[in-house]
Amino acid sequence: MHSKQKDFPEFDFQAGEILLVDKPLRWTSFDVVGKIRNTIKPLKVKVGHAGTLDPLATGLLVLCTGKKTKTIDLLQAQEKEYIGTIYLGATTPSYDLETEIDQRFDINNITDTKIYEAAQQFVGEVQQYPPSHSAIKIGGERLYEKARRGEEVERRPRTVNIHSFEITDIALPLISFKVICSKGTYIRSLANDLGRALHSGAYLHSLRRTRSGEFSVEDAYEVQELVDHIRENKVKEI
Repeated sequence: MHSKQKDFPEFDFQAGEILLVDKPLRWTSFDVVGKIRNTIKPLKVKVGHAGTLDPLATGLLVLCTGKKTKTIDLLQAQEKEYIGTIYLGATTPSYDLETEIDQRFDINNITDTKIYEAAQQFVGEVQQYPPSHSAIKIGGERLYEKARRGEEVERRPRTVNIHSFEITDIALPLISFKVICSKGTYIRSLANDLGRALHSGAYLHSLRRTRSGEFSVEDAYEVQELVDHIRENKVKEI
């Protein structure tokens, strides 16, 4: 791991590097991987990521190159930390801002106390349905591909572990939160489930991954910052 507070090191991508990148809004995780892969293309080195972030999420994306790609499964299994906001009083088919609002709810009777209490229902081992607009594969096809064609999607619950779900601010209709959770947790589903628990509706309004295992977004590079450094310094072996 390399911190951007220090000078850039001389990377050795073939021997393997773990790169921490702050994923920009609307980029896919694959966009980031592709950008770095193309930048070091002459090396013909493998590049992968240890945990997908949705296009509308920002924050920490852990990339591995060369021999370090063998550690991806281990890194991906580590707990994650997120901060974000949930919009209370409406739902969307994708559980976030990717799709338009399809239903609205009255939230006048929802108090702060009810929100805090509802959030605690989701701490621990929970059964969670992934969003229909997600990258999970069923029958060899990703759910979001079926959903975008308007097809009915069969979703199966999965067991995830939410270590903490802290409501950090309430300024309705927005609820700010911090979550620490296991691999495979969908924060979009958590937002939707919170709305249901309050006999209302909710969707994920913003999301930022701040930590993955021991790695922090505070130590992450901006994508262009990293690309510029690689190009300007003609990194070792290129």
